[in-house]
Amino acid sequence: MTPDTTADIPDIADIHLARVRIADWTRLTPVLSDPGLNQELGCMLYCKCENLQRTGAFKFRGASNAISHLRENGIEGEVATHSSGNHGTALALAAKLDRRIAHVVMPENSASMKIDSVKRYGGIVHFCAPSQESREDALEKLVKEGKIPIPPYDHADIIAGQGTAALELVQEVPTLDQIITPIGGGGLISGTAIAVDNTGQQVFGVEPEGAADTVASLEQGERVKCWTPDTIADGLRALIGVRNFTVIRHKVKQVFTVSDEDIRQAMYLFWQELRLVIEPSSATVIAAIRNNREIFAGKKVGTIISGGNIDPGDWLSLTDRG
Repeated sequence: MTPDTTADIPDIADIHLARVRIADWTRLTPVLSDPGLNQELGCMLYCKCENLQRTGAFKFRGASNAISHLRENGIEGEVATHSSGNHGTALALAAKLDRRIAHVVMPENSASMKIDSVKRYGGIVHFCAPSQESREDALEKLVKEGKIPIPPYDHADIIAGQGTAALELVQEVPTLDQIITPIGGGGLISGTAIAVDNTGQQVFGVEPEGAADTVASLEQGERVKCWTPDTIADGLRALIGVRNFTVIRHKVKQVFTVSDEDIRQAMYLFWQELRLVIEPSSATVIAAIRNNREIFAGKKVGTIISGGNIDPGDWLSLTDRG
């Protein structure tokens, strides 16, 4: 379900409005800084811990904004999306809070914990093959049945909602020099870039080497339309969205890539220093800073720890130090 226009990319006013709209549903997550992590990375890192957000990820911000906006406009009906898990879970809860039903198209190889989470909040799961085309085709069928589409990232309300995390971060730490976020479909980084535009803060993104479609798109000068991801960071396997890529091209300083081994090491480092378990997608930002010290050295760096939805057993197997 690729949009034909980028005319409805949100602006900073939309993000402020989203923050008001979702205030009663979302948590004001903490911003943590740790001396040991700072020493290891060579910068002063401020972590906006969206792993402590409701449903365990920043995705609840966008889903809440989209559902609340439907309610404001008096639009009734069941909603539908495609997701590897975090957006699906977020939409399921937001829909439940608004007395709706959410239908979630999920790849067959989605993490079992994330499948269970969608169902836990009343979402109906529809499985598909693990490809972008399969996701979008399955969602299109649900829309033809009358479901209201709430895409996971390429949607103005989603981008605005995700941008509220960065808005809160810079309001708490206004002296940041740089901000870095993970990139999957691009909802978080595009919302972040819009939220801090014209503040002087540089915005960076990072994606796994096995899901580096954004980097490929930037190199080619146009959005890649087909990519088969292969990475442990299941939350970043989506193809970059149209609106999202437009924002990245104009407002993001640089996009890094990191290996799965880099991600594993970063997950362990974050636990070692902060005693917080984060999912692979979140750890990409720690890995990118660690791999590019010369860019971040001595700076005040803000990052959004995007989620913590990982089974403890899977975390242990991924971070096995033996």
